[in-house]
Amino acid sequence: MTSEEKGELTDPGEGTGDDPGTTEAATLDAAAAELFPDEHPIFARKELLQIGHIPEGDRIVGRDEEIQSLANQLIDATQGNSPENVIIYGKTGTGKSLVSKYVTRVTKWKAERDSDVSVGTVYIDCAEDTTEAQTIATIASSLNNAGTEISIPPTGLSTGQYYKRLWSVMDALHDVVIVILDEVDMLDDDDKVVMKLTRAEEAGKVDCDIGLIAISNKIQYVEGLDERVKSSFQETELFFPPYDANQLREIMRNRADAFREDVLTDDVIPLCAAFAAQEHGDARRALDILRNAGKLAYERGEEQVTEVHVRDAQDLAEKERFRELIGEAPTQSKAVVLSLALLTISTEEDTFTTGDIFAVYKFICTQVDMDTLSERRVRDLISEQNFLEILYSEPRSRGRGGGRYNAHRLIDDAGLVKETILEDSRFDQLFSDVSEDELGRVIQSRV
Repeated sequence: MTSEEKGELTDPGEGTGDDPGTTEAATLDAAAAELFPDEHPIFARKELLQIGHIPEGDRIVGRDEEIQSLANQLIDATQGNSPENVIIYGKTGTGKSLVSKYVTRVTKWKAERDSDVSVGTVYIDCAEDTTEAQTIATIASSLNNAGTEISIPPTGLSTGQYYKRLWSVMDALHDVVIVILDEVDMLDDDDKVVMKLTRAEEAGKVDCDIGLIAISNKIQYVEGLDERVKSSFQETELFFPPYDANQLREIMRNRADAFREDVLTDDVIPLCAAFAAQEHGDARRALDILRNAGKLAYERGEEQVTEVHVRDAQDLAEKERFRELIGEAPTQSKAVVLSLALLTISTEEDTFTTGDIFAVYKFICTQVDMDTLSERRVRDLISEQNFLEILYSEPRSRGRGGGRYNAHRLIDDAGLVKETILEDSRFDQLFSDVSEDELGRVIQSRV
């Protein structure tokens, strides 16, 4: 039996007299030519559509006032003095992070060009670095990339040691440091981080001037801070409104050269903008849909990106968004949201009372052998899902003398919600005793 019959691997040049390396290279060349085109048929500069990409200033649309307002707060840094502290509010996808990164980059460049002032800038995603020690370690490590003899290990030091090394790095490398704390409300110890950074110079920890840009989706963020922190922060507040459909279209037109010429059909950008405008003017979502539409066209071997690809990309985005929102939710919360989804599907209505939801929730708990919470606790879970924008609740009146109640409806498609939640194996028993049609009749009987 030969080695090939035994399933053994042989040298590609064995028995041919050819150089093995040459034969392998030729084989890989042929495979590469078949698998990978020399030029991507859809994208020319795909990086223009990436979330973390910081475009040139003329590509930033609808934020001229916000850019100038932030620059006004950082102007002192260009002369080597302390910039103002800033808190930026706004919904997701309104350009808060983009503008902050862009303006700090320009500030750094101008300071070094005109005044020979070294400005260190660092961006922290507080959804990833959630503790005080992680945040300070990341700031120190990022600022230290120019190189000092100071070691910044990712773990292993006390929080106090990380602060000491941060102060040393700042003084060794920079005259001014600007720290961006994105999603600052996600920090476990935001009071401590904000207070120590804003008081470092006053407390004699550093000679370097420090400016802080805190970004939050929560308009009441500062109100929840300790009074001492508010005193040291002394922030200027900037608010970023949602983009409208026209601005979203302009944003995408300014990045249309991410695609090859004549790849986008005329209806693609307006449709992406319309979908994103429905979601509070979220530019990030618009670019996501546009990028994924291009990806779908490529995967399907088609030469143009069309309305069909945009609609399919929107559907995928909806599923991914909901998976992120509900994926790590407690099983009880999923059962409550599933109750609302089943009500919507079975009755063809779209709004329901807390009592309606509770009735179906109890049935689900019985079917899957899960503890049933009280109606009061279910009401609390509904409030949590309203806050997370999984469902929407609004007060209504029963008429004169009838009192008021809350009406609840899903934000996402009920079928999508049901499909996603049923991916959780805890709900495998839901249809073990009844079919979906029978379940629908049971639900209607309980409302």
